[in-house]
Amino acid sequence: MTSPRSYDPKPRRASVAVEVGGVIVGGGAPVVVQSMTNTDTADVDATVKQVADLFRSGSELVRITVDRDESAAAVPKIRERLLRLGMDVPLIGDFHYIGHKLLADHPACAEALAKYRINPGNVGFKDKKDKQFADIIEMAIRYNKPVRIGVNWGSLDQELLTRLMDENQKAGSPLSARDVTRETVVQSALLSAELAEEIGLPRNRIILSAKVSQVQDLIAIYSMLSERSDHALHLGLTEAGMGSKGIVASSAAMGYVLQQGIGDTIRVSLTPEPNGDRTREVIVAQELLQVMGFRQFLPVVAACPGCGRTTSTVFQELAQKIEQDLRKNMPVWRERYPGVEALNVAVMGCIVNGPGESKHADIGISLPGTGETPAAPVFIDGQKALTLRGPKIAEEFESLVIDYIEKRFGKGAAAAE
Repeated sequence: MTSPRSYDPKPRRASVAVEVGGVIVGGGAPVVVQSMTNTDTADVDATVKQVADLFRSGSELVRITVDRDESAAAVPKIRERLLRLGMDVPLIGDFHYIGHKLLADHPACAEALAKYRINPGNVGFKDKKDKQFADIIEMAIRYNKPVRIGVNWGSLDQELLTRLMDENQKAGSPLSARDVTRETVVQSALLSAELAEEIGLPRNRIILSAKVSQVQDLIAIYSMLSERSDHALHLGLTEAGMGSKGIVASSAAMGYVLQQGIGDTIRVSLTPEPNGDRTREVIVAQELLQVMGFRQFLPVVAACPGCGRTTSTVFQELAQKIEQDLRKNMPVWRERYPGVEALNVAVMGCIVNGPGESKHADIGISLPGTGETPAAPVFIDGQKALTLRGPKIAEEFESLVIDYIEKRFGKGAAAAE
């Protein structure tokens, strides 16, 4: 009989640690959650609000677009406003085409940013490419800033792609066009990093990324990058899409790569629904890392999916309300109740699995299913503690959860220890 196969994650890939505005990326540090605004950066009020929303929801790094003079001039104002709000958010400047000029013309912007993101496919063209790339790297050296060299499938270095295609053809085309394109993405990142180091940017100030929009391409390219480099790597499936499609695609791609021990920062690039909440991408990134066991951001709320036994929506509404309240309160609770992220709550809908699941949770409730006695036993630390009845079961259980958090994670609990 063969021994069961282990599906534990592979050991984290050894990568060089990079400090980004006080946040450590790589070097064995926990995987960092990143997001990006979709406001006009020149609109200081709108950008400050969205950065603050993303930061409160758990984004540890926030990227903003710096595409023209007005947006570059706004960056130090945005940084100052955030600091006045008590939010020391590392801001990443996203530069394309004229980043070299914007950084030179706006030194306050260059200083206020925690990291520069440049795309070797559009940093410059023809004989200007290397010079304008070098200009940005020299700015990063001057201001002691890290750089993310972010290759994008949609704006790939056409000269490099053409050369590799020609070489492949001369060799009898042993590789498919897709494989050559993948190799181009990898080489673009590695050659650009090599050039940055030659200019004088230390290795511990370089992060690489290779953004593609197909799951299998991301898996293949990051596997290649991880084998050929020890640079810190930023993961993200670009143009992932809207709603469930974007969530599934991003989770499938990054989940596999993370399981292989690859990846130091992640971003879930969701297209928001019209007037949708930009913080959704942060929540999905956190949930991906949490369900895979890499980080703990929020107490777990286990809830059954429902069936013919649970025609009432009470347990669904209660589970949703508790989850919303936990997420809403976490920014304060992290400070007030150290360790509260480890809390496990169960909200179950009938007698089949309800009592058993509730016993496994720190605190759980088994609500009555269709035709069952209208009583809801509550289990605390594996033991039945009481039974709730009547029209206010939901409110009473919410109060019990708050009391449990205070007793277990509050100052009184710490003092008792």
